This record gives sequence, structure tokens and C-alpha cells, in this order.
Amino acid sequence: MYLIWSAAFALMLGITIFLIALGLPVAFAFLGADVIGVILFMGGEAGLAQLVRNAANALTRFALVPVPLFLIMGELFFHSGLGFRAFNALDKLFGRLPGRLSFVTVGGGTMFAALSGSSMASTALLGTLMVPEMSKRGYKNRLSIGPILGVGGLAILIPPSALAVLLGSLAYIDIGMLLIAGIVPGLVLATLYGLYIVLSIRLDPGSAPAYDVVDIPIRDKLMLVVRDVLPMSLIVFLVVGMIILGWATPTESAACGVAGVIILAACYRCLAMDVIVKSLLGATRVTVMMFMIILGASTFSKVLAFSGATTDLVEWVGTLSLAPLAALLIMFAIMLMLGAFMEQLSMMMLTLPIFIPLAHFYGFDMIWFGIIVLLALEMSLTMPPMGLLLFVMKGVAPPGTRLQDIWLAAIPFLACSAILLLLLILYPDIALWLPELSKAR
Repeated sequence: MYLIWSAAFALMLGITIFLIALGLPVAFAFLGADVIGVILFMGGEAGLAQLVRNAANALTRFALVPVPLFLIMGELFFHSGLGFRAFNALDKLFGRLPGRLSFVTVGGGTMFAALSGSSMASTALLGTLMVPEMSKRGYKNRLSIGPILGVGGLAILIPPSALAVLLGSLAYIDIGMLLIAGIVPGLVLATLYGLYIVLSIRLDPGSAPAYDVVDIPIRDKLMLVVRDVLPMSLIVFLVVGMIILGWATPTESAACGVAGVIILAACYRCLAMDVIVKSLLGATRVTVMMFMIILGASTFSKVLAFSGATTDLVEWVGTLSLAPLAALLIMFAIMLMLGAFMEQLSMMMLTLPIFIPLAHFYGFDMIWFGIIVLLALEMSLTMPPMGLLLFVMKGVAPPGTRLQDIWLAAIPFLACSAILLLLLILYPDIALWLPELSKAR
């Protein structure tokens, strides 16, 4: 039976959402919709054989190799305790600065984002390490829980970002350039967080009460920098700097990052066998989940394209005469709404087959558009009421912390992300300057 494109589109999307709503894992929900779509649009058995070939091609791309490597690096950094060393050093270096624990959270969280690539690991580490101390010192939630939620999402923007690698692979965007493009927006966002903390303390000094701290000599501060901060910076260079300088591909830099963390952990004598086992198991679980979803979602986009739904959808949008900015904001709003009930990888896989052709139709720079997508994913992590990091924070927050308190703490930092979105729209070079500089080399 002939189905017009809108019916084909609604059928495929409806089946996927229905299966997810039933509680089926996202990967299998996509595969279920794929099988039904193949039977309807691609001719039964021959279509199923093509589906298997498409699935194999989706998972055997070299561009996906950095994903497990970045995950292993982050897991090793977390389980070895190197993250705690960096935070303890920063805590002592900030001295008597008003609201110093909030600034330590932003500074340390930004560094950890550049070393782990995991929003959940970053939020869990910061929540466990910083919230009890800040609560004991009388910090209000917006300056204790809020900064942690904010910098937790930075791992999506700042390389090494596994989601950025997946986005580049699925949307055929240069992965190295996309990783580099996230650096400046990520640092701008961290700066906005710092400015909010300064403003909040000035308007309400009681939000981060002052307390006595022990001053340490300059010599000891230099020792902390040399021993606990600079080595972490070396890992950041191995991962990010080598890509910017053109010395390594994302895969090679990821491998260097893993080797660097292993060597660093061995030098600090915290590379035990149980650390390696926990790290490999954690990275394997997440990698398998990601690759299963990629398998289902990439074939989903192929079936949509074969049915004619993707092409006709783009043509239909063209008849609406939407301005590019309006179309961009609509796509951004859809991703934020999906983030209220769907985790980020699934959300990306569901929307990319639709949004990427639209981005090409409107002539968006794909690296810039990729950063916009990553920013939407970052915001959706802390979007009340169901953002994933809100529940991670609830799990590690002190007893008695209400979910509503966490929602309120997240709002100012979501506003900072909205300011970054505006800046990216007005000044696209915020995202494109560094990739262009890297190309010039």
C-alpha cells in the first residue's frame, strides 16, 4: 500500500516512541521500528539483508574508535583518584577568595570535563567531593549544587566528548574540527558561570559565607601546581593540543590520553588492578550501550531516507518559508523538550536523522550547527523536571535535599547556557575561530 511521506514519517517515529514508552531499551526500540519499516518500504527479506549490511557499516567505521578510548581515560581518571588530587590542589590555591569553593567547583569541574568526557562521572565526583563541604560552610544551593550541575554538562562541549565524536560520525562532520570547536564555547560558558558566582556573592554575601582558611607559603603553592595541576594539564595537551596542532587524529590523541593517564596514575602509585578492572568494565558497559543505539538509529535514518520521508520533509519545510533562525530555534526547543524524558544519546539518535538534512537545507555551517546541538544536549541534562544530572545530583546530595531545591539551583546556570546560545548565534566565530586556525596550520 502506498504511504505518503508524512504517514511514513509518523509511522516510524510513532513506533519508536511507543516501544520506548513500553519500557523497551532504546536500541531495541529503534531496531523494532527498523524491521517494520524495512518490511513496508524495502521489500521484506531483501530489505532485511540490506538492513544487516547497513548496521555492519554503521559500527565498523574507524571514526568511532575514539569513543571507548575517551571513556576508558575518564574512568581511569575517576577511579584512580587523580581527580581528587586536582581538586584538593585547587582548593588550597584559591586561598581566601570569597566563594572559593564555588570557584574551585567551576575551575576543577572544567579541568575534569577536559579529562573525563563524562557528564555523569563529573557530577558524581563533584557532588560527592564538594557539596558536603559547601553545605557545612553554609553555602546556599545556588552556589553549591548549581555550579556542579553547570560544569557537569561542560563534558559534552569540551573535548574529549564522546557525544561529539558520535555526532561527527553520524552527521559526517569532521570529528577533529568538531572537538576543537567545543573548546572556546566551553570556556566561555565556564566564564559565564564564574561571573554569575561573583554577581551572586555581591548581591547576597550570605550565599557563600566567608570562613578562615590556613594560608600556605608560596613555595608550597608552587609545589602543588607542579605536582598536582601541571601533570593534569599535560593530559589535556595530549588529548586536545595534539589535535589542534595537527600532530594526531582524534583516535591517536585518545590513545595518547589513555596512555598518559595510565603513566600518571602509575607515577602517583594509584594504578591498582581493581582500578583497571573497574575502569574497563565501566567503559565497556557504556560503549556497548552507545554502539547498540548507533546500530538501531543509523539504520533508522536509512529506512527514513529510503521511504522518501527525509527528502519530502525537507521539501515541505522549504514551502513553509521559515527563516533559518526560526528553524534553528524550533530544533533547539525540540531537543530541550525531549531532554525532559529521554537521555542524551537516545535524543540525539532520534533527532539527527531529521535535523541534519534540515541543517543542510538551510545552509548552516555544520561544525557550528554541531556545537549548537551539543549545547542543547548540555542544557537538557539539567532541564527540570527530568534532566539526567538532576537525578545524579539527588543521589549524591546530602540527606534532606529536595528535588525542587536542585531544580531551582539549576535555573541560573541554564540561563548562562542560554546566553551562550545567543552569543553563538550573534558571533559564530566563537565556535569557528579555533577550527579555522587549526586548518591554517
